[in-house]
Amino acid sequence: EEEIYKKLGMDLMPPEMRTDTGEVEAAMAHKLPNLVLYDSVKGDLQTTTNWTDGAKSIKEMALYAKKLGLEYIAITDHTKALAMTGGLDERGLLKQGNEIDKVNKEVLGIRVLKSAEVNILKDGSLDISDEALAKLEVVGAAVHTNFNMSESEMTERIIRAMKNPNVDIIFHPTGRLLGRREPYKVNMAKIVAAAKATGTVLEIDAFPDRMDLCAEHVRMAVKAGVKLSIDTDAHAPEHMEYLNLGVALARAGWARKSDVVNTMPLKEFLEWLKKPKGHR
Repeated sequence: EEEIYKKLGMDLMPPEMRTDTGEVEAAMAHKLPNLVLYDSVKGDLQTTTNWTDGAKSIKEMALYAKKLGLEYIAITDHTKALAMTGGLDERGLLKQGNEIDKVNKEVLGIRVLKSAEVNILKDGSLDISDEALAKLEVVGAAVHTNFNMSESEMTERIIRAMKNPNVDIIFHPTGRLLGRREPYKVNMAKIVAAAKATGTVLEIDAFPDRMDLCAEHVRMAVKAGVKLSIDTDAHAPEHMEYLNLGVALARAGWARKSDVVNTMPLKEFLEWLKKPKGHR
């Protein structure tokens, strides 16, 4: 195959890119990007434990992530507005933080980060106080309710959340569940522009039911210079094995290693997190 492309004067196009979205022209001009590689993600930034609706403990998740060769995971249990999952309030997050400190002392060779999957309320505010969020190491926010808003209302709702200096990542940005729920109405061009303006990361959720962002939106984010994360939304340890599904989706959207924040090794990622949002 490589020889055929060479005879045609083209670079070899990775299979994930072959969607007739400009890759032929880029291959002929020798301008194909160096796509993010499989197994290059160093940490999973969305994992759920039995503190809410996950299957296993923080320690069990950490041990499995270590077995997979990851350097870090973020524990992102749901927060209080999602009562059906037993979502954590500010006191619960503090208590969980103490448990994470304990696990980090017991399980060496991997770092467990204090985090949360914070609910974006209908008006764009968050269901956890800024004071509590500031104590977390990395914060994800997501829409879990009121999916039937108008496009303009939903777009403004998410943009308001991105303007919060504590929100590092927007999880599963379009809310789709494949075969079960359509994406909510949202203007992704405006979301991408706001992510760039605020320095907010957009997630590629690798869980097979979600695969959200889609490849088209990944490409949009890459073109705009918006950073991405590739996470599994793991609710059980074995779900963390889905990371490479997210890498495939990132590659289909022409993402490079430099576009994906959690390809950074632990030390570099922690230094990145210390910088004020918007200056990373």
